[in-house]
Amino acid sequence: MQVWQHHQHQLLSKDNFFTHKGSLYGSLFLFTNIYTMAFPTTNAATELPAINQILMACGQAPVTTLDETNPDVAIAYQTLLEVSREIQSEGWSFNKEPHYDMVPDTTTYEIVIPNNILQIDLSRSNVGNKQVIRRNGKLYDKEHHTYEWKDGTVQCDILWLFDWVDIPRPIQDYITARAATITSSRIVGDKTQYEMAQQKEAYTRAVAMEYECNQGDHSFFGKPDGSDPYVSYEPYHALMR
Repeated sequence: MQVWQHHQHQLLSKDNFFTHKGSLYGSLFLFTNIYTMAFPTTNAATELPAINQILMACGQAPVTTLDETNPDVAIAYQTLLEVSREIQSEGWSFNKEPHYDMVPDTTTYEIVIPNNILQIDLSRSNVGNKQVIRRNGKLYDKEHHTYEWKDGTVQCDILWLFDWVDIPRPIQDYITARAATITSSRIVGDKTQYEMAQQKEAYTRAVAMEYECNQGDHSFFGKPDGSDPYVSYEPYHALMR
């Protein structure tokens, strides 16, 4: 990265570089300095097939490595990460884990929340008169204004953010299609192509929902088996699958 910054500064500092229009030397200088240097890559081979699907959906050629110095690859990759987080935040059977034991530190009695937790709340059987939120990377009790959990293990309902390899294939396909729709609007802007991407996104969403219905073990009331089948209205659970 330092090499790139150095050359970029060198390019911008040449006052006569852009003033000599049509300069063969200027064009050659730009080409050799950009395309012959060693670019850092993410080496995220697991996401590469998804990135190529996104690029091809936008009419771009597939790539052999996730070279983020390629503008189109960078946009596709960052969009994939954004959409993955967005869709996983909806809460699916594969990344929701109820009654997960969170163990306080034996010295401070604090519970540090891992970075890959999207949402955390106390399990119903463990709520009592406590209200919890994430604060400063730790579990905080708003009711008692404390980070300390001296009663021992705390059961929580967790919503995890998983890496690409741990996401079920139907959800991967939906994330990829959604990312392709957004990327198409960002780097192409063609209305027809955008509408085609939307159709693919709608299809993969339907397949993902079918997978969720099969895997979620939902009861007649829409709740997973073993959970309380009747609760009062809660806005944040209004879209529960």
